[in-house]
Amino acid sequence: MPRYEYRCRTCGDTFELSRPMAESAAPAACPTGHDDTVKLLSTVAVGGSAPSPAPRAGGGGGGCCGGGCCG
Repeated sequence: MPRYEYRCRTCGDTFELSRPMAESAAPAACPTGHDDTVKLLSTVAVGGSAPSPAPRAGGGGGGCCGGGCCG
């Protein structure tokens, strides 16, 4: 079951709830009893095995400046 993160607008506490995706937008009460909460946008790290991009033509060396000004 996915976990969703919420923040209470009344006391400022952040808390998580496990709930079905179908209920992700349903109101969530703060653990201290406040009802004025907002669901936070969470970032999800997804691993994969996609190939690395090919080096660009022109011989850029990478780094902070693309290899053009760093000797």
